[in-house]
Amino acid sequence: MSYSNALTSRNPADATTAVVSVKPVVLPTPGGRGEDLHVRVSAPVAGDDLPVVVFSHGYGWSMDGYAPLADHWAAHGFVVVQPTHLDSRILGIPAEDPRTPQIWRHRIEDVTRVLDGLDILEASVPGLAGRVDPSRVAVAGHSWGAQTVSTLLGARVLDADGTPGEDMSDPRVKAGVLMALTGLGDDLTPFAAEHFPFMKPSFDTMTTPALIVAGDHDQSHLSTRGPDWFTDPYTHSPGDKSLLTLFGAEHSLGGIVGHEVAETTDENPARVALIQHLTTAFLRRALLGDDAGWKAAATALEEDRAALGELRSK
Repeated sequence: MSYSNALTSRNPADATTAVVSVKPVVLPTPGGRGEDLHVRVSAPVAGDDLPVVVFSHGYGWSMDGYAPLADHWAAHGFVVVQPTHLDSRILGIPAEDPRTPQIWRHRIEDVTRVLDGLDILEASVPGLAGRVDPSRVAVAGHSWGAQTVSTLLGARVLDADGTPGEDMSDPRVKAGVLMALTGLGDDLTPFAAEHFPFMKPSFDTMTTPALIVAGDHDQSHLSTRGPDWFTDPYTHSPGDKSLLTLFGAEHSLGGIVGHEVAETTDENPARVALIQHLTTAFLRRALLGDDAGWKAAATALEEDRAALGELRSK
């Protein structure tokens, strides 16, 4: 029996529903950002007390990416909100723009602004009003997006002297899904150290529960270390954490950005399906208390003779 079939047979909550998606929803953005924040909101057409997942895209992408994840989560009962950050290719902000050095901060502020504006976003989707539970919020992200949302879980950016920077955690966030999140800044390449000074995290205070997803063939050009660099967020953070290591996966993790996307170097629909199911089970556990579904997902992976990854928890 395949992993997906095994999971479905053990977890009836894996049933899906139709989804409605609205874009762009505009959140006015005062201050130095210079552009109003555009987001996509996707939600199931049925259900009440719906939990929320705010997703932060990787470098250059936008609210239009990551359909394999956003559509799957929405079809399984989550309201998914996808902001378009300033680094998006659709905005075309040049490297010499004075905002560029602070885009990493603007990204974090974008996610916080989404949380502040959940009532506006709820009202933007026909039939969604009154069906959202703002007390059940998770954040998720891929690559730079994972770095963005990790700060809301408690990760800190180290100053030049190694002192942890400001605490940007948000108590409204109950859990996180961190995919291809870069590790500690001790082994950055000279280029990365010069151009990305924010890539010096401390995970010591990242106490919010999280699922970290890493590929064991993800070799970054920003670090002198190997793929184990992407397991640092699990190794060096306290609290309730799980690590899904994907066999043979590179930075796109099989194609989570989208179907047949040119920059995906390791396209593997089965690997994407595994991520869909494990992340959904984790989010249901974290936000809905579905421990049985999470255990079923973990057991199905462990018993799969042709498993595409392994799961560890602490």
